Amino acid sequence: MASLQQKGNGWYCQFLYHGKRHTFTVGPVSQEEAEAKASHVDYLLLRLKQRLAIIPPGVDIVDYVQFDGKTEQLPQADKITLDDLKIKYLATHEASLEVSTVKGIKQHFGHLVRQLGAKFPIAELTLADLQSYVDKRAKAKGRNGRKLSPATIFKELVSLRTAWNWAVKMKLVTGKFPSDGLRFPKTTEKPPFMTRQEIERRIKSGKLSVAEQADLWDALYLSVPETEELLAFVKASTSQPFLYPALCFVAHTGCRRSEMIRTKIADVDFEDEVVTIHEKKRVRGTLTTRRVPLSGFLTGVLCDWLKVHPGGEYLFCQTPTVVRSKTRKGVTKPLTNDEAADHFDRVFEKDVEDSQCKWKILKGFHIFRHSFISSLANKGIDQRLIDEFAGHMSLEQQRRYRHLYPSTKSEAIKSVFG
Repeated sequence: MASLQQKGNGWYCQFLYHGKRHTFTVGPVSQEEAEAKASHVDYLLLRLKQRLAIIPPGVDIVDYVQFDGKTEQLPQADKITLDDLKIKYLATHEASLEVSTVKGIKQHFGHLVRQLGAKFPIAELTLADLQSYVDKRAKAKGRNGRKLSPATIFKELVSLRTAWNWAVKMKLVTGKFPSDGLRFPKTTEKPPFMTRQEIERRIKSGKLSVAEQADLWDALYLSVPETEELLAFVKASTSQPFLYPALCFVAHTGCRRSEMIRTKIADVDFEDEVVTIHEKKRVRGTLTTRRVPLSGFLTGVLCDWLKVHPGGEYLFCQTPTVVRSKTRKGVTKPLTNDEAADHFDRVFEKDVEDSQCKWKILKGFHIFRHSFISSLANKGIDQRLIDEFAGHMSLEQQRRYRHLYPSTKSEAIKSVFG
């Protein structure tokens, strides 16, 4: 039997076919329209089971039910356009991916469509097309007065390559993604994570460009006393009841913003002093978890928060009537990424005119994850424990943190040269 799920304003339909679960996007329709679509899916599946209908060769079951069994409306495999690929790929994968990941894929395909064209025949994609795309995007404006980062262009093509590989399995295209020999402009390695004092010394000691200064501030991590000072500032400044305990949670567990949003009250075990974090990034296609010990400070903050919690299963949520907003939710619902980010930024509104406000340079929730990992590294905590607490980190990320570990390198040099 087909089932419905609602995310934001949109509906998704799930169904089983030959023992495998499939999902497709119904869209921002009314509940009655979504239920009508689900009923028709059940009807089509029944006809297939009774052998009153058959799926034409090369047609995917998701496409078959999404187009109401009218396969003549489906684009032929050799005529799949870039826009067709985007729509079909997202229809299949959107419900299983992070909201931020879906947002990034849509942005990437937006750039691809603008450069190559919505009607570009994807089966005819060549290395020359990809190289032309890279060359054009490399001239676009990036952050802080720089040209667009090669890393950003690479991510855009990774989204296309991932969709291509899926399309091969679906028999929409054939052959290997034609990227062998593709050349990207040289990129600049990100600086290692540094304290505010280190960054300020570097900026003071030389004439750095706006972009170079921005790179340094992106590498900022807060010391434990600075984190405590920032949390105290938020507690005294915010009008959103959830924000202070949410930031304390991120600061003392190192979780991502999306992981904080997904956490439920039942995930917090006060007796064993541990919280279960729900992941989506560690294993592709699998929802995994990790367990992080609760600090005494965080235990106290969460106990106080739960005394005034507005209700519902999620650990962090807004009240039905949102403070400083015309929003009226009616019932408590989990936060969205945009809501959390917006309320974080608003904490510092009162200091907009204060050029000395030390928190203006913060880039959002992720500063607490950087600081959590950096503080552990600074104390010489084993990398395996850091990985267990913080979850997935790439080799590049580990390398950026590694310089913080206490080492005997300095003493070795001094022992030779004095």
